[in-house]
Amino acid sequence: MPTKKANAVWKGDLKSGNGTMKVGSGAYEGAFSFATRFEDKDGSNPEELIGAAHAGCFSMAFSNELDKAGFTPDSVETEAEVTIDPGSASITTIKLITKGHVPNIDEAKFQEIAEAAKKGCPVSKALTGVDIHLDATLIH
Repeated sequence: MPTKKANAVWKGDLKSGNGTMKVGSGAYEGAFSFATRFEDKDGSNPEELIGAAHAGCFSMAFSNELDKAGFTPDSVETEAEVTIDPGSASITTIKLITKGHVPNIDEAKFQEIAEAAKKGCPVSKALTGVDIHLDATLIH
């Protein structure tokens, strides 16, 4: 079973310090700070990376579930909106907004499979303490 790695370095105190995060593959490296995380300033933050991971995982899981049900998607595009409460420093909600270009499927089946993918996605499973919402749009 593969083990994936990432690294982060933080320098200084919480409010005035800064850090860098990078993924083991080298595909991403970015700076982050208190302001980019809790004050909505420009720059990266851990929640952004969680959102990217969740959007990617869900898109793959949804494509797989569609294929297993006999529907080959042309594409699945997902955006994840990750909300963090600065007071508790807790991720409270993640909203997955997905658009699926899927031929020959009806709306009810599309929604059923989307919900199953949300529950079965490994990142969703890892984030069971977070309220995860799904907004799925079928595009023919």
